[in-house]
Amino acid sequence: MANATGRSAVAVSLEAMSEHGGRATQRPVTVTVTGAAGSIGYALIFRLAAGELLGAEQPIVLRLLEIESAMPALEGIGMELDDCAFPTLAEVETTARVEVAFEGSSYAFLLGSVPRQPGMERRDLLGVNGGIFRPQGRAIAEHAASDVRVLVVGNPCNTNCLIARTSAPEVPPERWFAMTRLDENRAKTRLARRAGRRAAAVTRLAVWGNHSTTQFPDYENALIDGESAQKVIDDEEWLQGPFVRGIQERGATVIAARGGSSAGSAANAAIDSFRSVIGATPSGDWSSLAVVSRGEYGIPEGLQFGFPVHSDGSTWRVVEGLEHSAFATACIAASAAELTEERDEARSFLS
Repeated sequence: MANATGRSAVAVSLEAMSEHGGRATQRPVTVTVTGAAGSIGYALIFRLAAGELLGAEQPIVLRLLEIESAMPALEGIGMELDDCAFPTLAEVETTARVEVAFEGSSYAFLLGSVPRQPGMERRDLLGVNGGIFRPQGRAIAEHAASDVRVLVVGNPCNTNCLIARTSAPEVPPERWFAMTRLDENRAKTRLARRAGRRAAAVTRLAVWGNHSTTQFPDYENALIDGESAQKVIDDEEWLQGPFVRGIQERGATVIAARGGSSAGSAANAAIDSFRSVIGATPSGDWSSLAVVSRGEYGIPEGLQFGFPVHSDGSTWRVVEGLEHSAFATACIAASAAELTEERDEARSFLS
């Protein structure tokens, strides 16, 4: 439970942990989660505290951000974290102040955003979210650790990430990511089931473009047990139709079924996203992340665009040289056009 300063009772010194036989021997790493009392936050925070991001030997400090009206719920999560007695959790701080939330942060999960409401124009949506992500970007630049990495999950995540990134020019653009990994995971499962295989059999599947209904799950370059997915499934009509549309519309399908947006799967993909860039990608494979475009594949520079990404454990790069059919090229171009429109509509926040 958090005390009057917002610091959880779980906070202890490293010396005390060592003295009492604790496992922590390394300096804690600070991880920030915004929108922490929401459904994705609730699904994510306990996994972070258990060591699923950085490993069972790395202690972490959790800084959890919410709006004032959600602080009672967030304090309840702090109580639950206390009650779990996670060996890796050195400290929890709950706050409604962005400068406190990002103090010393090395990993930031930006979950909180305003979803599109019925009748809301896209420009209005971007305007509301600009008021969230611009100050968060500044707080990251001014208060986070020098090695900070930022993953934006709150939708529209690509352009929200662009707004935050542009508001923090001191932070290298390569440190900013928006989440397309959930779409990759969804696509892997759908291809695997069509082929009668396990999801782990699917590799080299990238999701291109925006985390929206224009995204393109790239079955053309995907493999199933090392073979071309197109050859294994051999049904181009299904691949171009029900498969692509099914991934593009999966979020809405989940909302219709459970009465709320994806939470557990989004939290899982958020952890996958960071682990894909802080760990080494298997040889010949790649992961999906929306990263800053440097003009690869003709995508306008500066967009936060979903690409296939390969990491050596310290740096990442966009995988280049992949070929696409006319169908895939048109899908990717449509997503680039949508993101360009979003960027143009958000220009008043991009400074």
